Amino acid sequence: MDLSILLIIISLIAIVFIIIAALLIRHLQQAISLKLNDYHLSQEKSFYEHRARFDERQLETLKILQDTLQKGVQENRQQLQTALADHAETLGKKVKELTETTENKLKEINHLVEKRLAEGFVKTNETFNDVIKRLALIDAAQKKITELSTNVVTLQEILNDKRTRGAFGEVQLSALIRNMIPEQHFSFQHLLSNHKRPDCMLFLPEPTGNIAVDAKFPLENFSLFMDNSLSESDRQRALRQFKIDIRKHIQDIADKYIIPGETADGAVMFIPAEAIFAEIHAHHTDLVEFAQKAKVWLVSPTTMMAVLTTARAVLKDAATRKQVHEIQMHLRLLADDFERFQIRMDNLAKRIAQTHTDIDQIHISSKKISQRFIQIEKAEFDITPTATPEPSLTQTIT
Repeated sequence: MDLSILLIIISLIAIVFIIIAALLIRHLQQAISLKLNDYHLSQEKSFYEHRARFDERQLETLKILQDTLQKGVQENRQQLQTALADHAETLGKKVKELTETTENKLKEINHLVEKRLAEGFVKTNETFNDVIKRLALIDAAQKKITELSTNVVTLQEILNDKRTRGAFGEVQLSALIRNMIPEQHFSFQHLLSNHKRPDCMLFLPEPTGNIAVDAKFPLENFSLFMDNSLSESDRQRALRQFKIDIRKHIQDIADKYIIPGETADGAVMFIPAEAIFAEIHAHHTDLVEFAQKAKVWLVSPTTMMAVLTTARAVLKDAATRKQVHEIQMHLRLLADDFERFQIRMDNLAKRIAQTHTDIDQIHISSKKISQRFIQIEKAEFDITPTATPEPSLTQTIT
């Protein structure tokens, strides 16, 4: 019985100890749980404080970066605008200077053209006046020659010798040519490549070329033919010989003074006597046709004046064309300058347009960067921190 009571007492004591141990363990668990909760709260508070400081520093950094970028963009924009303004001002000055230079050149060209035309008109009028005066002189001289021709004996004495007749023809030809043609465009006794020397060589521009002029005075047989005191047979014999002489002169001129590549394709036979020239053209068309086939032009003092007047007009026309060609050349060069100027202006306009496009693109990029910063800033402020509770010690143990 004592043993059973002892066992009961021991059992009760054990139960009491167990209860006390359970209470101690529960109290310990509560203390540990409180400590853990306090630690978790302190850690969570520290995390939020660090997060707030980090967000504040990040916003400050973003603002500084945004201000720096905006300032750099504004400085670049101002520099670009200043450079464009300076470039536009320089371009305006250059265009103005080029315009003034072009206008001055055009004025100079117009003045030169007007001056040349005025000089040409004056010289043309002077030439016509000279021609009229010289025709009047020729008419007066022709009248004197007509008066002198009535005295056949005197004429025969003067022109009886062939050399005298030749010299007379050459002197008359020389006087006509020197009065009408500039000295640089003719040459007397000019030596040809075949070693022949015409009385005169006219140097005319292409396509006419150099024309040989040779004086022939077939007076002897012509005088016999015109002598009414002779018999008809003698006169006809003299006429036949006269025509033979004319044909021979024509053929000699064609053979000696027409050289392909050196002279013109024709030559001139100068007959100093108007009466002989008139006789040939009036009554001997076969001689005229023969001369035309041989490409030898028969001229008298009167018709020679017309030929020389035409030659002088050709020379003046060639000189005028040369001046016109020079003016046209300068105008073509000026047109080329204008074309290059237009191309450079187009290129400059394209570059300016491209520059404006680049500025617009930079402005768009600047707006996008600013918008990005604004979006980033809004996104950072809109974040609501959500705390994720850490597992308890008992859950970890479990």
